[in-house]
Amino acid sequence: MSKAELTRRFESEFGTRPKVFAAPGRVNLIGEHTDYNDGFVLPCAIGFMTRVAISPRDDRKIALLSDGFTDRFEFDLESLPQTRLGAWCDYVLGVAVTLQNVEPIASGANVMVHGEVPIGAGLSSSAAVEVASALAFMSLNGTTFPMPQVARLCQRAENSFVGARVGIMDQFVSCLGKAGHALRLDCRSLDFGLVPIPASVRLVICNTMVKHELSGGEYNRRREECDEGVRRLKSWYPGIRALRDVSLEQFEEHAAELPSIIRNRCRHVIAENRRVLAGSQALGAGDLALFGDLMRASHASLRDLFEVSCEELDIMVESAEGLPGFWGGRMTGGGFGGCTVNLVDEDQANAFVAEIKKRYQERTSIQPDVYVCAAADGASAELASR
Repeated sequence: MSKAELTRRFESEFGTRPKVFAAPGRVNLIGEHTDYNDGFVLPCAIGFMTRVAISPRDDRKIALLSDGFTDRFEFDLESLPQTRLGAWCDYVLGVAVTLQNVEPIASGANVMVHGEVPIGAGLSSSAAVEVASALAFMSLNGTTFPMPQVARLCQRAENSFVGARVGIMDQFVSCLGKAGHALRLDCRSLDFGLVPIPASVRLVICNTMVKHELSGGEYNRRREECDEGVRRLKSWYPGIRALRDVSLEQFEEHAAELPSIIRNRCRHVIAENRRVLAGSQALGAGDLALFGDLMRASHASLRDLFEVSCEELDIMVESAEGLPGFWGGRMTGGGFGGCTVNLVDEDQANAFVAEIKKRYQERTSIQPDVYVCAAADGASAELASR
């Protein structure tokens, strides 16, 4: 839905003309489950947008509705819920609650949400909603926070209100992505660099149609296992704060002394950080063969060590192998379903889409959605007006 159409629907519903803010979803090329371990990631924003239309009210009510859901919600700004409701509004409401604690929102508001990012696909529909909502609520005050601060605020909303202990990656790239580039991010310092993606390739995202819920127990359990790994490794390396502080050589010295599950989780994260740094150099240099091999290694580690893949994801990854123009692919996102991301020559992308759909459906009886994408810009005033 375009900004113009959303504006018309909003005016029909509320009788006022809104401001519209937009933020993109993302795909992570490499660096999975490293963000909440203070590590490195290499995502890019993609052209699936969430738009949030907003106009102030004369009272202190916040009315929320979405064209994707039938439920409509209304809250008093002075007594917003402090815990999640288990409904679609949680991500918008969580941002309002978090922002209210930083800088009181100036007025009530009517809010309408339209999302293009597939829900449950691992393409960060939640971060897109959060970032667009944050920009919308900030506009009521005329506030402009630096984009890294907006990302932190949205992460806090998902951690504290929604209950998903996600890292900063999704919100950060939704705020600061750049067309034609991946974003290499240090999730501790928030230092980042832009890595050009060769114009000759496209990102082909394959949705297994198996959905997952990031606030569910498995995601948070992986984070707890990583925290346990840090606690145990501190007995040998007391200065560490997170797994990103442990080299692979240091880890291997004591790996045998760790419980097997904790050992596997730690080995994945520590090696995955190396893959991000090596992959950033390879992609920037146009070495697609090396980058593709690193993507394959990442998927194998996520499957065997971190255990967040599933049969459908593995089949989708296997189905890509040997297709013309294919450089490499892997699962992307939190896992337990969702999507794979594949690096494919532009001139072979359409044929790749047709063949991988056929291969996947033959093995699973599921018809997948497949999207041909390029890296897009993050949230901005220009983006909102498109």
